[in-house]
Amino acid sequence: MQRRTFLQNAFLFTAASLLKPEWLWAGRVQAFELPALPYPYEALEPYFDTQTMQIHHTKHHATYVKNLNEAITGTKFEKMSLEEILANLTDKDTKIRNNAGGHYNHSLFWKILTPKQNSSEPTGKLAEAIRIQFGSFEKFKEAFSEKAKSLFGSGWTWLAYEKKRGLFLENTPNQDNLQMKKIYKTSLTKTIFGLDVWEHAYYLKYQNRRADYIQAFWSVINWDQVSLNYESAL
Repeated sequence: MQRRTFLQNAFLFTAASLLKPEWLWAGRVQAFELPALPYPYEALEPYFDTQTMQIHHTKHHATYVKNLNEAITGTKFEKMSLEEILANLTDKDTKIRNNAGGHYNHSLFWKILTPKQNSSEPTGKLAEAIRIQFGSFEKFKEAFSEKAKSLFGSGWTWLAYEKKRGLFLENTPNQDNLQMKKIYKTSLTKTIFGLDVWEHAYYLKYQNRRADYIQAFWSVINWDQVSLNYESAL
């Protein structure tokens, strides 16, 4: 009986070793994974609705992760971190560019949202930097909102930082971001926070009223996390 059990276990072990995920055969250490949200889907109501959050996370973001893992298999990007992939992309790497950007952008986006704001505006070093660069927090809000409204089609609006420039605003199309250093020539740029201005982020609740969605965004920003992002960029 012991011999039979031993042989059965040995067979199962051998079979399991032959059923490794495809990405292990390709030499990868770990596949990119969809991160869990730090709050329930309904937590951002009434500003961001539950159904949009569910679809946005489990369909859109999940698809970027799946497509990214497939796109980098067998390429030079296969063993890179997400940040390294972004930094080494060129205009020729279209599929990887779209999906690596989508994964990075959304992973950042979820973290800078919160159902429970500790404050309605930033404090500390970030607050001072905003005051110096934009004149006041209200002027910053206005400038960021106008930047997001002006973006044609789908894309993202960013608050970013460079040592020589300080804080600045930028729009990027599609799932691009300023960490795509070869594409945007931004070797020293650090992303502080961004707003998803794709229609899938707001259309179920706000339809074509992008301005209302942008206004709602200010009610769910996690300024503690944004401040940490800024201080880590210094």
